[in-house]
Amino acid sequence: MRKLLFFFLIAAVFGACSSVDCPLNNTVYTNYVLRGPVDTLQDTLTISTTTSDGSDSVIINKQVNTDSFSLPMSYFRDEDIFVMQTNTLFDTIVVQKTNTPHFESVDCGVNYFHTITGIRYTRHALDSVVIHNNSVNYDVSQKHFYIYFKEYRL
Repeated sequence: MRKLLFFFLIAAVFGACSSVDCPLNNTVYTNYVLRGPVDTLQDTLTISTTTSDGSDSVIINKQVNTDSFSLPMSYFRDEDIFVMQTNTLFDTIVVQKTNTPHFESVDCGVNYFHTITGIRYTRHALDSVVIHNNSVNYDVSQKHFYIYFKEYRL
C-alpha cells in the first residue's frame, strides 16, 4: 500500500510541475494607423469582410473619431478583403499575405503568423495605404499599415 501511495505522490508532483504556457492573446491582428493631414477620422467608420462561409461580417461598426484600428487576419486565405465605409464613400482594401503555422505546444494548438506581401486598395476616400511592418504575430504594439485619407474628407 505504501508503494502505491508513494507512486501517486510522485505522479502528483510531476503533474504539478508541468505548466502550459499558451499565450493569453492568441489571435493575430493587423494594426492600422491614420497618418498625414487626416490623422483622426471625424466621419463614422464601418469595416466589414466576407467570412470563410461566404457571409458578411461587420468588424467595426460606426466608429467615430478614429485615429487607429485593428483588424483580424484569416488563417488560410492568401488575401483578406476589407470593405471600409466612411459616410457615403466605400473603399476596398486587399491585403496579400503568406500564412505560417506557429506551434507552441500540444495544449495550445496551432496558430498562424503572417507575412504581408502586398496591398491593393481603391481610392474614393483613401489617398494611400503603406505597409510599415510586414510581420504579423502576437505583438500588438506593432503598427502594420499607415493609412492616408484624402484631405477634403475633413
